[in-house]
Amino acid sequence: MKNKKRYSIFSLARNAHSYHENWAEAWRSPEPKASYDAVIIGGGGHGLASAYYLAKEHGLNNVAVIEKGPIGLGNTGRNTTIIRSNYLWDESAAIYELSLKLYEGLSQDLNYNIMLSQRGLISIGHTQNDMREIRRRVNAICLNGIDSEMLSLAELHELAPILNLSPNSRYPVIGAAIQRRGGVARHDAVAWGYARAADDRGVDILQHTEVTGLRIQGGRIEGVETSRGFIAAPKVGVAVAGHSSILADMAGFRLPIQSKPLQALVSEPLKPIFNTVVMSPTVHVYLSQSDRGELVMGAGTDGYNSYSQRGSPYVLEDIFAAAVELFPIFSRVKMMRQWGGIVDICPDASPIVGKTPISGLYLNCGWGTGGFKAIPGSGYVFAHTIAQDEPHEIAAPFSLDRFTTGALIDEHGAAGVAH
Repeated sequence: MKNKKRYSIFSLARNAHSYHENWAEAWRSPEPKASYDAVIIGGGGHGLASAYYLAKEHGLNNVAVIEKGPIGLGNTGRNTTIIRSNYLWDESAAIYELSLKLYEGLSQDLNYNIMLSQRGLISIGHTQNDMREIRRRVNAICLNGIDSEMLSLAELHELAPILNLSPNSRYPVIGAAIQRRGGVARHDAVAWGYARAADDRGVDILQHTEVTGLRIQGGRIEGVETSRGFIAAPKVGVAVAGHSSILADMAGFRLPIQSKPLQALVSEPLKPIFNTVVMSPTVHVYLSQSDRGELVMGAGTDGYNSYSQRGSPYVLEDIFAAAVELFPIFSRVKMMRQWGGIVDICPDASPIVGKTPISGLYLNCGWGTGGFKAIPGSGYVFAHTIAQDEPHEIAAPFSLDRFTTGALIDEHGAAGVAH
């Protein structure tokens, strides 16, 4: 044991000065094949999870994931890492609960520590109307067999003692609810874990490969045009988040979707002080503390359509004001960095997962502000849809044709604030 420990210490010291030059790659960087059984466009969490489950659950190993940049630097690397399944409608509850259950076993499944921390997610209310809505949602969530419970002010103070519970504040807190299984995970680790596990099962991950067109003949997909040449595939899945409408335009149809910047920021590192997640729809902010000590916070989307990843200063002002309203102790904390992601939002704030008007072309988009928490469940049902050419039963309600039948799944309120 001592020799093994000594070896690991010397190995770590030796590699610390190698600048990663001699480190083995976590996944291969292969040349594209001329053809694959299936291609996934988008190397974020949803695309990588879809490829992994295609290989693991359906035996499709001749699969490629195409990403125009490095893995995980899109929305997967630009979110606030929150995980939960406390959604109002049955359809949403099913897919987010599937995702949460997969998250709970994901480190073991992928043999990669995703740093899951189920520290609890608290939704606070400031008015009687807030509390009526919170109780309604808690009851609906419990009826779907998902954990959710009301909190008294005393219980809330015990969980978050630095939260401002003064009755004299501008927006007094009068109650709350909690999903104790909610929490956070490391976003990079989720992407890297899925990438490595998919690669281990034979999936080709083609980074720095931009899709420039879709080749369609007789209403059927034949493959994708890329910056590295044409790649033939009878099945193509699109999981590109905010750029979904661009890919749909390449295929010749329009999506009922809008893309907007969603901003977030982190503070300088602090000692552990805040071991839960708190969100407030009324003052419109949510906060958690990362394992590195940073306060992670965000709110809603910008009020305009854009592919920008910068966003507007007034949104940050609103976040700061709301954060200090709830946590006066943070008023002198310095902010370290800010970023924006591009979210794609459907009219009913629910995703599109399923078939398209083009045979063999499948779509996974419209997750809006809920994309990170949905990664495992989304990938699982999308892989089934691609492999079987039929929607998974959990994904069936999220088909594209619901916008013509009127069977919408209105989750604007369940999003609360953007995370």
